[in-house]
Amino acid sequence: MKKVFAGALCMMPAAVFANPACPVCTIAIGAALPITRRMGVPDVVAGLWAGAFLAIMGYWIIRFLDRRGVRFLGRNAIVLALSVATIGFAYMGTVAYSPCRYFGFLNIDPLLMGTIVGAVIFIAVEKIYDWMKIKNNGHAHFPFEKVVLPVVALAAASALFMVCR
Repeated sequence: MKKVFAGALCMMPAAVFANPACPVCTIAIGAALPITRRMGVPDVVAGLWAGAFLAIMGYWIIRFLDRRGVRFLGRNAIVLALSVATIGFAYMGTVAYSPCRYFGFLNIDPLLMGTIVGAVIFIAVEKIYDWMKIKNNGHAHFPFEKVVLPVVALAAASALFMVCR
């Protein structure tokens, strides 16, 4: 019995690793957010990664609803919007809302700004990846392309926000 349980445990990481939005990466991003604040990373950069994290969670909920056969008008947009909107709970207790001026006219909190931009970047890159895959006869151009594209886009946006502080 112990060998069967150990064998099942060994098989689980392989199944999870094959997931296009791997939970290990998602949990690592979520766990890194408090650490980045302690390290002095600007809130807008931490928010970029939080927004991507929340968008991934929205995509997981959409996959869960697909498996259960739950469909309704505007489901994906509603689920993604609600998923990203959960950042509001951070402002209910732990984060003070302190708006800054962005782009010369937008007065918004840096963490909230980063979260919105990060979610938009992640969703846009996922759509671009889907388009690229269709153009390549349903195949990725290189291994782990679905993971590399969002990480590179978010890293570039992080560098841009670090330079433009």
